[in-house]
Amino acid sequence: MTGDLFPVVVRGVVIPPDEISWRFSRSPGPGGQSVNTTESRVELSYDLAASDALFPALKERALRALAGRLANGVVTVTASEHRSQLRNRQAAAHRMSALLADATAPPPRPRRPTRPSRAARERRLADKQHRAQIKRMRRASED
Repeated sequence: MTGDLFPVVVRGVVIPPDEISWRFSRSPGPGGQSVNTTESRVELSYDLAASDALFPALKERALRALAGRLANGVVTVTASEHRSQLRNRQAAAHRMSALLADATAPPPRPRRPTRPSRAARERRLADKQHRAQIKRMRRASED
């Protein structure tokens, strides 16, 4: 029920619900009268290292990108900002999807070094001269 209700989707691939584990605990946040009785805080864990759901290239990219966040190959996100467990579940699934999507993104294209144009250099030097002129005019004149 919990896995089917809020799927974790990464670049078009749905992570199977049996590879995701949910944990619930009491939230330190808002809750009104039922604050000490409902377990609205949600922890969503995904064993990235043992998973076969992602393509090998995406999995390798994610393992490299999330190396600092992994504990024994498992990535965990929490959500406790809402009062209801259902909305926190939804937030955790969305957060996990976004985290894995960012981690599996292809690296950016390398920057191609360019030189400033002649006009840009001339504009920069003209601006510097103008600025120097303004500062010269501010100085106290010697009478």
